[in-house]
Amino acid sequence: MDIGTFLIQLLNSVQYGLLLFLIASGLTLIFGIMGIINLAHGSFYMVGAYMAFSLSSLTGNLFVAIVLGIVLSVLLGLFLEWALFTKLYQRDHLQQVLLTYGLILVFEELRSILVGNDVHSVAIPAVLNYSVKLSETLSYPVYRLFISAVCVVLAVALYYVIQKTRLGMIIRAGSANREMVQSLGFNINLLYRLVFALGVGLAAFAGMIAAPVSSVYPGMGTQVLIICFVVVVIGGIGSVWGALVAALLIGLTDTFGKVMFPQWAGAGIYILMAAILLWRPEGLFRRI
Repeated sequence: MDIGTFLIQLLNSVQYGLLLFLIASGLTLIFGIMGIINLAHGSFYMVGAYMAFSLSSLTGNLFVAIVLGIVLSVLLGLFLEWALFTKLYQRDHLQQVLLTYGLILVFEELRSILVGNDVHSVAIPAVLNYSVKLSETLSYPVYRLFISAVCVVLAVALYYVIQKTRLGMIIRAGSANREMVQSLGFNINLLYRLVFALGVGLAAFAGMIAAPVSSVYPGMGTQVLIICFVVVVIGGIGSVWGALVAALLIGLTDTFGKVMFPQWAGAGIYILMAAILLWRPEGLFRRI
């Protein structure tokens, strides 16, 4: 493998890892703070991708579609938490699994009715539809660099909010002792609603920015859900920083595994997970 090819694969693995982090960060927030096993999280990623396709077709501009999609996905998260998930906090995990699996079926059926079962493409915005030359024969798409940059900015912002702000302090306290935070006068129900809406918004946003490079197709949420749970388990349940490190490790393992050991590529990330859990059963980092 020459240096140009190595650099391209490295950029691909970082971009894939950062996109995984964007999805998994919402899952680890919901799982780690609210204690909800949310199997429907991948469906929010799919909803975001289909919103990017539908709204960009209507508006003719992907950036406008993303802004509208973020607003709609946050409203969807607020509604679902109010209507359904608020009933699950005192229930056992089996009921959480049943409800969220039911949501997967609902979202898939709605997708089939509203958009159909065809594979769709989303056009890359013209301002980002070009490549950076890496060598005489190799270049790299600017849109992929844009995805990586956006994910890094959001990762830094998420870390700052959770670790350095008063809201983040309340969120961390609520994840450790819900009753104590409520007794201090904070509206824990509103806090959980905001956290859930943030998780839905992050997953949907990841689907929106990924749509131009991965296309939009039925079942895409189920595929990404499994990998996101691997990210959460490796990084440590409830740890945003752990989700970032784990997502980058998975991105490197998956991308270079497909290039160097294609026959083992499918098992690579699970071998990585098993090795890390044998070393640290609680994951790489403690919860927030």
